[in-house]
Amino acid sequence: MSDSHHTTDDSDGGSTEDSAAATDSATGAEDALGDDSGAPDPVTLGADEWATDAPARTPPLADEEPDGPFDDGSWYLNRELSELSFQWRVLYEALDERQPPLDRLRFLSILTRNLDEFFMKRIGGLKQQIDAGVTTPTVDGRSPKTQWRESLEMASELFAAQAQCYRDAVQPGLADAGIEIVGAVGLTDEEAERLRSYFESSVLPTLTPLTFDPAHPFPFISNLSLSLAVLTRDDEGEERFSRIKVPANLPRLIPLFDVGTPVDEVDGDPRGRYVPIEEVIAANLDLLFPNVEVTHYTTFRVTRNAEVRRNEDVAEGLIEQIEDVLRQRRFATIVRLEIADGTADRIRELLIKHLNITDAEVFEVASPLALRDFDDLYELEAPSLKQELWTPRQHPRFAKLDADRADDLFEAIREKPALVHHPYHTFDDTVQSFLDAAAHDSKTLAIKAAIYRTAPDSRVVRSLIDAAKNGKQVAVMVELKARFDEENNLRWVKRLEEEGIHVAYGSIDLKTHSKVALAVRQEAEDVRIYSHVSTGNYHSGTAKGYVDLGLFTADPDIGQDIVRLFNSFTGHSRQQEYRKLLVAPETLRERIYELIDREIEHAEAGEGGRIVAKMNALEDPSVVEQLYEAGAAGVDIDLFVRDICRLRPGVEGASESIRVHSIVGRFLEHSRIFKFGNGGEPEYFVGSADWMTRNLDRRIEAVAPVEDPDLQAELDEILSVLRSDNRRRWVMRSDGSYVQQRPGDEPVRDTQEILMDRARVRDPGESRTPTPEPEPRREPNIDLDEVYTDENKL
Repeated sequence: MSDSHHTTDDSDGGSTEDSAAATDSATGAEDALGDDSGAPDPVTLGADEWATDAPARTPPLADEEPDGPFDDGSWYLNRELSELSFQWRVLYEALDERQPPLDRLRFLSILTRNLDEFFMKRIGGLKQQIDAGVTTPTVDGRSPKTQWRESLEMASELFAAQAQCYRDAVQPGLADAGIEIVGAVGLTDEEAERLRSYFESSVLPTLTPLTFDPAHPFPFISNLSLSLAVLTRDDEGEERFSRIKVPANLPRLIPLFDVGTPVDEVDGDPRGRYVPIEEVIAANLDLLFPNVEVTHYTTFRVTRNAEVRRNEDVAEGLIEQIEDVLRQRRFATIVRLEIADGTADRIRELLIKHLNITDAEVFEVASPLALRDFDDLYELEAPSLKQELWTPRQHPRFAKLDADRADDLFEAIREKPALVHHPYHTFDDTVQSFLDAAAHDSKTLAIKAAIYRTAPDSRVVRSLIDAAKNGKQVAVMVELKARFDEENNLRWVKRLEEEGIHVAYGSIDLKTHSKVALAVRQEAEDVRIYSHVSTGNYHSGTAKGYVDLGLFTADPDIGQDIVRLFNSFTGHSRQQEYRKLLVAPETLRERIYELIDREIEHAEAGEGGRIVAKMNALEDPSVVEQLYEAGAAGVDIDLFVRDICRLRPGVEGASESIRVHSIVGRFLEHSRIFKFGNGGEPEYFVGSADWMTRNLDRRIEAVAPVEDPDLQAELDEILSVLRSDNRRRWVMRSDGSYVQQRPGDEPVRDTQEILMDRARVRDPGESRTPTPEPEPRREPNIDLDEVYTDENKL
């Protein structure tokens, strides 16, 4: 099946990817506009509009067609609303009845995480600007206050739809399959007694009720913690408010058939009844508050701003600044309060007053809150209730190679570059083998790697430590400012320095986001550089769930470029010119402009113009304007943008030749691929940078050309599969809404399933057999630092 998608060069120097573009693009545009004869009109998603056989459409983001020159604000969609539009597409994976029930629950959990992070970062940043009196509008013409208000309104609809999906579809679907999530009401006497015994022995000792009265201040509420608010009345009629924090280190869901066993440790048949721990606490409040009357209780949860400022005047260095950020986040301003529906006005008013928030920041939703914890159920041994677990396959080029035979591994890369595609290809037998081989190879002189995010227990970092112990020169760039991974990276910095490794932490003004590594070897009379340029982090966990590409090459120009890049990390000056790499902030932006302008020239000369670009986000206004100019000149453009996209495609007389697609599936689409047609001699690039202002101007990024014809054909094949998807692909309309594509009478074409099938077929089945491992919990979540950075910050 997968081989049928393989592309080959045409006689004019192009590829079947280009020759099929006109047909596929026309089909995509027709589907996106809903003009396909016989197809039902798409249904706009909302709290009451989701269970339908018709194609789904996300809410529109703009009311009117843009007008005027391309620098007019009407041409640009708002990035916050565009991000929330992506969250609607994530939610639809839970709404979609074609998904197995545990996968539907899992996407509700993912959506909760995504929205938690959106409020911590984006809403937090907007609130900070409002408090500072900032009124400057963004390129789409919205002030911080307008963006804040409209984002809260759109998020409110998302919360309502999520709650309805859980109540009306996911919970009943799981119950039909034998997995019931129940409350304390309706338990049998025997079940209630068993839970009370468990509560007294295992839960009660961990709880600390904090009562608010004249002798006790209002309790501190930690970020994202689930709490119970309880009103009690004594014999004299005096009412008190108390807060109980639900312990995060106890299982959130308790199996009634095996009380006390964490869900992910349940053995045997998992069918049965499960009750959330907050329901157990609520059912036994009399043990926490004896001799008083419990008059009301509810669950609630707060979200705090993560966009705190580094105190550069007080801190002595970057490490001290990051430690200060971590301290500040604990006590940062609250930006959202979630409370269960039916909460008493007395509790609502008290929380609003003492948390210092407005009514607009209160979201009253059907319980249970904090669905992010419910993905523990995904670990159950219930294969019929979820998609088959994917085991990454061996890459054909690496199958017979391993770290113990370093000469063979490096010779294979020297003879021909290789492109690895995660999670379809295993990380351990490719990237990890490369690093392990270099660490223990007697001919390797030096290893250098740029670490942005890595696993808490990282084999990558351990390989670098082994290399240093084996006498190699090791230099590591660890970016301390990687959002929400600061603490993990701080620990690794200290460990690496203890081993005598040269460590750079990044700089105050630029964040290092490039994903590169190299090994320097002494081979006979020559010193060779072997390079790895990736779109993803050196993180073995996310490599099982993020879609990323990595280029292995012995190209001396790319190797020398990476050497210069590392020298800029540790030295005093920055390299301004590179042989082949496109590096931000020095050369990447201008080179993108040049490549787009070249396609405009080809189109205006009647030679066609073609751009295909895959990325996580398209936000930079100048690049968007350049793409509008290309579209107006007739350049045929396909953009695969996972989430944020400011550009409005399909506008008559302007962007009719531009199509925007978004793929949402079990894996997080994280790879970046850029192809420019160049009049039949296309150029291809892969690397770490999205087309966002921060990536182009305020980060150190590395994008490498892919020049090998066979690797170019692999990229064409991937792009062709993406464009043909009729299961996971959404196509944007000019109003900013997206329509999910449906197969109709055609065979289902699911990008990620096709690429998994291709990896199965091409796996030679030799050498080591990887052991199936659970996909990472963050897997289809937003890669936070790819999306949620304030426009005015790093």
